[in-house]
Amino acid sequence: MQNKKILVLDGISGISLGQEIASALLDNIKDTYYIASEKLEKKSFYKLSSAVKKAFNRQFLKKDYYRNPKITNHALQKLIQEQQPDIILVIGFLYRFFNLQLIHTLKQQYGFKLYLYDTDSCNLFNNKRELVYFYTEELPLYDHIFSFSKTTTEFINKNDQLNASYFPFGANPIEVPATIEKSLDLLFVGSADMRRIFLLEHLVKHQICIYGSKWQRNNALISAQLQDKINYQPVWGNQLHSLLHQSKIILNITRSTFYGVETGVNLRIFETLAAQGFLLTEYCSELNELFEIGKHIETYKDSEELKDKVNFYLKHDREREKIALHGHQYFMENYTWDHRIKELLRKL
Repeated sequence: MQNKKILVLDGISGISLGQEIASALLDNIKDTYYIASEKLEKKSFYKLSSAVKKAFNRQFLKKDYYRNPKITNHALQKLIQEQQPDIILVIGFLYRFFNLQLIHTLKQQYGFKLYLYDTDSCNLFNNKRELVYFYTEELPLYDHIFSFSKTTTEFINKNDQLNASYFPFGANPIEVPATIEKSLDLLFVGSADMRRIFLLEHLVKHQICIYGSKWQRNNALISAQLQDKINYQPVWGNQLHSLLHQSKIILNITRSTFYGVETGVNLRIFETLAAQGFLLTEYCSELNELFEIGKHIETYKDSEELKDKVNFYLKHDREREKIALHGHQYFMENYTWDHRIKELLRKL
């Protein structure tokens, strides 16, 4: 593997996941190159041409779903010709950016292996036409698929033409301050979703701090008490790390689509443990394979258990801090990106 060249093609570059994976790969494989798909040359008049092509495909070709990729064919061809990769690792997806038929042609022409780290397909479960397109048009291009979700892995493998492995997320270690003042009772970071609104409404009596996008558009469905606790902006990087350190309890509430397919091992779990935070996350069976519940993390199964555990752990600092410490130690031994990438390289 040391003499191979790896190209990381990031389809979700709005978050740092792809960059963190590429950095960990670079520590092991010196010939690793990262590119955010969004940064490549885009088609001129993209929105206008997309609307016209979508109408044409629906009206005359009778296609249920059509996606006009953003990036020019020339930009993709130039990238592959210049990099000459042995392996391309896609983070998230290709179809929103690239002509999939051209990917197939370039794969045959240059002989590279194509792998996917599936990070987002659960978000498509409420859009059947787009999900079908992703599964039938993009997934068959890959030599192998790695998925963050065991449920999704099993679902993909029901198709005899596809081959997937379960590969949970990791995170980079986050420096823990020598002294930490826990000034916030509860922290939730994430975009608005009806399940999240429903559960957070049960916690309005507490000092809870909420950050994320798309909350304002849901204000008509949110109580005035909960609205007062929302910061209408996403947070990343050092600001997020500071909030994790300041919070007694970090809540993880899965999106409705994730909850509906009984999965929920998202990035927030690993970020919280990386910061030595106390994690209270929605239960899913996948968690049992990764952590010891009650020792590394805590979980809840419904709104009543959520309220009970919030009340308990806000009153019992010692128990909460013990779990946070054990969770952090276990993370450092098993789930840093350095550990995760070494495991990935054994599978490539």
